[in-house]
Amino acid sequence: MRLKTLTVIPTYNELEALPVVIKRLRAAQPDVHVLVVDDNSPDGTGQLADRLSVQDELIHVLHREGKGGLGAAYIAGFTWGLAHGYDVLVEMDADCSHRPEELGGLLEAIEHGADLAIGSRYVPGGKTVNWPWHRQFLSWGANVYARTMLGTTVKDITAGYRAFRRETLEKIDLETIESVGYCFQIDLGWRTQLQGLTIAEVPITFVEREVGDSKMDSGVIVESMTKVAQWGLSARAKTLKNKLAARK
Repeated sequence: MRLKTLTVIPTYNELEALPVVIKRLRAAQPDVHVLVVDDNSPDGTGQLADRLSVQDELIHVLHREGKGGLGAAYIAGFTWGLAHGYDVLVEMDADCSHRPEELGGLLEAIEHGADLAIGSRYVPGGKTVNWPWHRQFLSWGANVYARTMLGTTVKDITAGYRAFRRETLEKIDLETIESVGYCFQIDLGWRTQLQGLTIAEVPITFVEREVGDSKMDSGVIVESMTKVAQWGLSARAKTLKNKLAARK
């Protein structure tokens, strides 16, 4: 029997993009449930999601009071999904930059034993489309920085197209996660690695959004750099402490 799967799609002002991604997702994976987590979008995205859920019993909506960050939206969605008995929980952007047609590859990796499957732009077969050079450089640099500071072997630890086993999310303790921006992705990947769990990277094609605006800003970048440095230094200090203790 196939694992019961929920795709969590956070939204904030995605009125144009949301019906497109849901239509493609439902066509590509008709058995996969959808949870739209809307942060009280002023453009009516939440109300649209409600109408879609009335038309399709596999579409659900979680309304939040305001714009609280990507990480908080995903945690709310994961918490809802775990409470409702899903076996696999998926992260997917609303703007089709994560192609719904490629979700099958992530789910296949989970079915073959991965605890976390990441849709990777930086493994053989992965690529980006229509990205300006500065976005390419920023993404590549962020991954190099994270790998250097954390000592991880994950090629695309900043990626946001992911599938988690429910047991993985339960082990990494969602209640203690404070990351709200895009470093949330690094945080969860890092915690998964620290638990000794299996991470599979599945090649995907990341497509730059065609409608709406990017949510990336300088505050997100600063948060990511600061937290990654803290995690890396903390891990190194813990390793050094353990080595010194072992010598005594």
